[in-house]
Amino acid sequence: MSDSPILFVRTAAKRFGGTVVLEDMNLMVERGSIHALVGESGAGKSTLVKVLAGMIRPDGGTIEFDGKKAIIDSPSAARKLGIGVVMQRPGQFPERPVLANLFVNREPVHNGLISRREMEARSRDLLRQLGLAIDVHAPLGDLGPGDRQLVAIARVLLESPRLLVLDDPNSALDQQQNERLSAALRGLTAKGMSVLYASNRLGDALAIADQLTVMRNGRDVLTKARQDLTTSEEAMIGQLRQSLFPLPLRALPQHAGTLRPRIFVDGLAGGLLSSASLTAHAGEILGIAGTAGQDLLALLFGLKKPRQGKVRFPDGDGLPKTRMEAARRNICMVSGDRGSGLMPDKSIAFNMASVVVGARSWGSRWYSPRSAIDRATRQIEALRIRSAPEMPAGSLSAGGQQKVAIAKWLEIGPQVMLLDEPARGVDIGSKQEIYALIRQMAASGCIVILHSSELSELTGLCDRILAFHQGKLAGEIAGDDMDTGMLARLIASGKPTDERLRGKQENAA
Repeated sequence: MSDSPILFVRTAAKRFGGTVVLEDMNLMVERGSIHALVGESGAGKSTLVKVLAGMIRPDGGTIEFDGKKAIIDSPSAARKLGIGVVMQRPGQFPERPVLANLFVNREPVHNGLISRREMEARSRDLLRQLGLAIDVHAPLGDLGPGDRQLVAIARVLLESPRLLVLDDPNSALDQQQNERLSAALRGLTAKGMSVLYASNRLGDALAIADQLTVMRNGRDVLTKARQDLTTSEEAMIGQLRQSLFPLPLRALPQHAGTLRPRIFVDGLAGGLLSSASLTAHAGEILGIAGTAGQDLLALLFGLKKPRQGKVRFPDGDGLPKTRMEAARRNICMVSGDRGSGLMPDKSIAFNMASVVVGARSWGSRWYSPRSAIDRATRQIEALRIRSAPEMPAGSLSAGGQQKVAIAKWLEIGPQVMLLDEPARGVDIGSKQEIYALIRQMAASGCIVILHSSELSELTGLCDRILAFHQGKLAGEIAGDDMDTGMLARLIASGKPTDERLRGKQENAA
C-alpha cells in the first residue's frame, strides 16, 4: 500500500446551475511529493481544492485516499483523513493573538486551563522553519499579508496532515517568504508528507513541483513528472505563462505640461515612509518600489494620518481624511488584499454598487437592485467577468474577484487610481487583462500610481518608477533604465551601482 498514491481523484464532476466547473477531472498525487496544479482563471483549481477540503460535494466521480475510497462531506471529515487545506483566503481572527490563531478550537488544556506555554513550545520550531520571527502574543492583524498567510499554513501544519493542500499559497508572499515556504515544503516532503500545490504563479509552481497537472475548463489536460516534460509540452505550458507584456507599450497621449492634472507631494511622512517628494502626472503610470510604497498609498487615500508633509491633488485640496472623502473626490484605491475590497457573500452587483451609491453627490443614494444589475451587467461585459450579476463575488476565481474590485471604482469615473499589488494572486490571463485595463485608465487621463513587490510588473507596465530604501526616495528610473536588477539594487542599497544611472542622478542633484 505504501507504493500507491496518497490521493486519487477519478472523473470528478461539479456544476453550479448551468455552469460546469469540473468535468471528468482526474488527479493522482504520489506519496512524499509536491504536485503542482496549474491552469488559467476559471479552470476549476479552487473548486477541486474545496472538494478535497469538504467544503463542497462533487456531483460525480470518486476520491481515493491512502488506497481506500473516501467520502469527504465536511471539513472535519477531511481533517480526520489527514488532509490539511489552506485556502487562498483562510479564515483568521485579526484581533486575536497569533498564538490563538494557530490553535483555533484545539488549545492544549492542563487542569482545566489553556496552556499557553505548551502552545508556544509546539509552534516554536515550525514558525522558525517558516522564517516567522514574530511576537506570538501580538494581534495577528499587526502582521503583513505575507506573514498572515504563513501563519495560516503553520496552523494547518501543526495538525501534522499526511496531505497538505495549498490553494495559491504564494499570492501574498514576497520573494523571500516564498523561498522560505518552498524550503519548508521540501523539508516536509523529505519526511513523508505529500503536498498538492495549486497556484497561479506558474513559475513558482514549476520550480518546486515533482509532478504537474494542467487544468483547463474543469478537466486535466496534462499530467507528467516535471523532468519528463517534452519540448512540445513545455510550449503548451508556456502559453499559460506567456509574457505579460507581449506587445510594445503604445505611447501615451501627449498633453501640454501645464494642462495635465498632477499630484504634488512634498516631504510626506507616515508609517514606514520617512520622506517623499514627488509629482504624478495624468496620462502616465507611476511605479512605486519598496515596502514604504504601501504606506504612501495609504496616506494618499486617507487610510493613515501623516506625521508631516503636504499634498495637493488635482482638485486643489490636500489629503483626504477618510476613505469616503477620497471616493467623493474621485480618488480610488484597489488592493491585492481582496478581503479588504470585497464582500464575498454579497452579489457581484451589490459589490459593484458599494462605492458609487455612497460616493456620488448626484441622484439617489439608496441602493437600487435594478440599477445595480444594469451596472454590473455593463462591467461584466466590459471586463469579461465569467459570471452573472446575481452570483456571490466569492464564487469567482481570484482574477474575477479582482476585476470586480476594480470595476466598482470605475463606476465613479476615477481621477486618481492608487493600485497596491493589483494583480497579486491572479492567473496569467487575468493579469494581462488587468494590466491592459490599467493602461487604459492612464491613457484616458487618469493619474495612476502603482505599488508592487514584483519588480518585473513595475518595469513592464510603468512609465517611471520611484524606488524607496528604508522609507526614503532612493532614485527614479525610466526609459532605457527600466531594469529589474537596477531597481532591486536601488531598493536594497539606496544607491545605484550602474554608473550611467548614478551620473544621471548626480547631474539632477
